[in-house]
Amino acid sequence: MRTLDKFTLAYIEAALWASLDDKETPLDDNYGVDDISGETLSQIVEDCSAFQAANWDDIVNNLERAGHDFWLTRNHHGAGFWDGDWPEDVGKRLTDDSHAYGGVDLYVGDDGLIYS
Repeated sequence: MRTLDKFTLAYIEAALWASLDDKETPLDDNYGVDDISGETLSQIVEDCSAFQAANWDDIVNNLERAGHDFWLTRNHHGAGFWDGDWPEDVGKRLTDDSHAYGGVDLYVGDDGLIYS
């Protein structure tokens, strides 16, 4: 398994927590990082790396919260960068950048691995 930074781990934690399997059970009840397919994990790392590089000055002091909020915001959940935990101008910038990545849906494949 590759080593993941705090931002990316928090992003994955939020993704698993906010995603449901076909029985409406949160993925984090039964799955973890090691259950994510290689292709999906590579895409996660690529998106998280690009987002961090583009927004480093705004997120550097709270990478874990930023990773969590990146997942929630890009998928238009009811919380994220825009909900008041970040200064208003920063939250707006981060929200706009998150939305540019588009939404992602996770699902469990027939092989038991998680895909997007």
